[in-house]
Amino acid sequence: MDTPTLQKFLATFRDKRVLVIGDIMLDRFLWGNVSRISPEAPVPIVHVTRESAYPGGAANVARNLAPFAKNVSLLGIAGADSKADQLLGLIRENGIDTSGILQDPAHETIVKTRVISRSQHVVRIDRERQQSISSAALERVWAWLDPHLDELDAIIVEDYAKGLITQSFINALAEKLHGRNIILTIDPNPGNPISWKGATAIKPNRKEAFAAAALIDPGDVSEPQLMSALEPLAERLFAQWETRMLLVTLGEHGMALLEKGVPTYHTPTRAREVFDVSGAGDTAIALFTLALAAGATGPQAAEISNLASGIVVGKIGTATVTPEELLEFGNS
Repeated sequence: MDTPTLQKFLATFRDKRVLVIGDIMLDRFLWGNVSRISPEAPVPIVHVTRESAYPGGAANVARNLAPFAKNVSLLGIAGADSKADQLLGLIRENGIDTSGILQDPAHETIVKTRVISRSQHVVRIDRERQQSISSAALERVWAWLDPHLDELDAIIVEDYAKGLITQSFINALAEKLHGRNIILTIDPNPGNPISWKGATAIKPNRKEAFAAAALIDPGDVSEPQLMSALEPLAERLFAQWETRMLLVTLGEHGMALLEKGVPTYHTPTRAREVFDVSGAGDTAIALFTLALAAGATGPQAAEISNLASGIVVGKIGTATVTPEELLEFGNS
């Protein structure tokens, strides 16, 4: 994509109003060094030198949108505890509207702690429990969402299979969006099989896409062979999900955009170095959705999404990208 076109879209991004719906969590990082193995067990001893925390899950998608758009909102459920207070504070620091985050004393705020040594993940510690959302909490969700719908240009549903996103929730959302000119994109979770009908686009990664289509991933093959393998996959997923577009992230092979009746559009990876892929999918769906809301074609949105993802995988931790980085990377 040429620089003037990218600049035009970046200018349009600023006024777009985007809501992210999904499971929110707190990402904590313990950074340190390993110099020896424990005498008690064959495990590394990490000497912690610093700690950091970021909004995680659906909150990280919103965080990826915030540098580009002035009006980003988040709808989710958190606990009523100190972890939730920290999470909400971090979200607000990024300029994201938290009025749609409902605090429920019955809900445990999810925390994922990653231990990093010399740019390498040593271990991840998850504090969470499976929890369904009460009918009272769901009523509060809809009470917040209904009056805000007509203010939105796009909605991203980010499913981490933690309880908020259910088939009945998606059915109700699709019904509310019917007849409204609102982009709806989905980042699905294989652990939560849902019939995603009525979406503008769905963004599975390669593993998720083949699993959802009940097809065998061809494995380590050439890019042309991989593109051929995506054709029967697309046929199945279009019938299953009834979406307009599929954006399949392919790791080192970049991304593939699939649309009915249109040849597969492949955008090769733009990553120069890959340090950390955690959160790259959040970046991908955030920029893809924002580009569609700004009037980009599917291929243009895929190019912008791929460009942003190529930047973020070169960073350590739950990272984001800025408009300046996107322009500079696009020019190189």
